[in-house]
Amino acid sequence: MNKQSFSFYNLRTGEKDRDIQLLFPGWREGDERVAIFSPHDDDGILGPGYLVQALPLFGADVHIVIVCNGSGGYSQIEQKHIITSLRVRETARAYQAIGIDEEHIHRLEYDDYSVWPYIGWKLASGGEGTFRKVVPLLRRLKITRVLIPNGHKEHLDHTATFLVGAFDVPQVGDPVMADWGETEPIRSLLQYAVWSDFSPDDALLRGDDPAMRADLAVRAPWEAEENVRRAMEEYRTQAKIVSGLMSQRDERKIGDSALEIYLSYDPRPRCDFKKYVDRVHSIDS
Repeated sequence: MNKQSFSFYNLRTGEKDRDIQLLFPGWREGDERVAIFSPHDDDGILGPGYLVQALPLFGADVHIVIVCNGSGGYSQIEQKHIITSLRVRETARAYQAIGIDEEHIHRLEYDDYSVWPYIGWKLASGGEGTFRKVVPLLRRLKITRVLIPNGHKEHLDHTATFLVGAFDVPQVGDPVMADWGETEPIRSLLQYAVWSDFSPDDALLRGDDPAMRADLAVRAPWEAEENVRRAMEEYRTQAKIVSGLMSQRDERKIGDSALEIYLSYDPRPRCDFKKYVDRVHSIDS
């Protein structure tokens, strides 16, 4: 695969380009470090797997941040107490299949189905939450772009990870917690879908058809999909769990290529007061 084997689409404006700037405005080839927030080990493959393979071709360093440790993912009783160690080994082999080495995999080690209570910094229990792990990590890695999972109707851990991305990630570039590393603003965020469509609310706010919820897409050569399937074969402990998801992936096929969808996301939308000022002027007059 090479750069020219990937195409990028803005589904809202109808634009198509082979330049990745259509997804990441202001892209700086050779100076981009992208963090993929993966709620569970395999979500970073199932959701943005094509883009993960494309990013290095466009001069980016890719890091996978796995939030959960896989403790709830055992399908056989005898795996209950060893599932997390099995998942670590499976994950290393799986991401290798799509070009990511083990040194670029970072684990936050929260139990499955349990991320939600850890959102924030200081917890009621006296411990520290996601904020204390995420901000120093992204600063140390000098991350420039972040992909976060769809927060709409997928899984409680997906929604929690989405919220971590929405609230912890922007703080990476804020002049706070000066002892946690040098600050540099995150240039952009994208949402990716693992199996559920995005919220219709975003499309309605844009004035778009809520049936077409994503606004960006990646068209990748079928080889990228084959690499994803090869990667997922490494998750032998998850075979029963993901079998249905894998069979649905045929829907992505478009000619001799495959499609992946994204939703642009601004975690800090600016309030434009002009419309309110204009409205008050109209009422006063």
